[in-house]
Amino acid sequence: MSKSWAVVTGASSGLGVAYAERMAADGANVVLVARSVDKMEKVAASLRAQHGVDTLVLAVDLTDRAARAELVELLKERDVSHLINNAGFGTINSFHEISEERILSELELNVVALTELSRAAVPGMLSRGRGAIINVSSTAAFQAIPEMAVYAAAKAYVLRFTSALWGELKTTGVRALAVCPGPTETEFFANAGRASAMRRRRTPEQVVDATFDALGRHRPFVVDGTINKVLAFTNRLVPVDLQVAVARHVATH
Repeated sequence: MSKSWAVVTGASSGLGVAYAERMAADGANVVLVARSVDKMEKVAASLRAQHGVDTLVLAVDLTDRAARAELVELLKERDVSHLINNAGFGTINSFHEISEERILSELELNVVALTELSRAAVPGMLSRGRGAIINVSSTAAFQAIPEMAVYAAAKAYVLRFTSALWGELKTTGVRALAVCPGPTETEFFANAGRASAMRRRRTPEQVVDATFDALGRHRPFVVDGTINKVLAFTNRLVPVDLQVAVARHVATH
């Protein structure tokens, strides 16, 4: 039995479950982190039954700095092979209509918690000479998106932060990867307040496959899906006013 652990946040549904399943299939023990204990217990039972790995369920509200303390200590003390910072949420609405509390929670989870957990995991990985930090960003990182202003800015931070971390770690045996999915079949849009937005979506399994292909090639970031790649990179050539207009339309329809 492997003594190493993969830590997956946002592990009660969607992309988090797909990452947990991939890590368990690869033989890693898995720490599942989210708020929903019942959902995670079902995932944990499935991982144990199908792959014979050990699991640990941690019910943590990652927007709460005090509540994160147990997870921070776990990352420092255990042999963590992979930290997958998948937890996050967005809001589709005009900036001035979103509550201050929701905006701060969004930034706390998408930016502060991700950074704190990465900082907790890296020293141990460096001492072992191996490991991977996988931070889930978004194709939103490549553009300014009206009605998703905070989310897009936060994901831009994740992309730049992780790419810089990749540069610091690339000769150490420890890898860092920012994953930039486009619309994916998860609960994201329902939680963001626009369940019907962006109906053409990739599957979580496709995103996970793209992740581990890029990790194996030691890339700093990956954009999942051919169309998403084209849109992300051609966006750099588009004037800002047109970029913003197109982004608003795509995000809200």
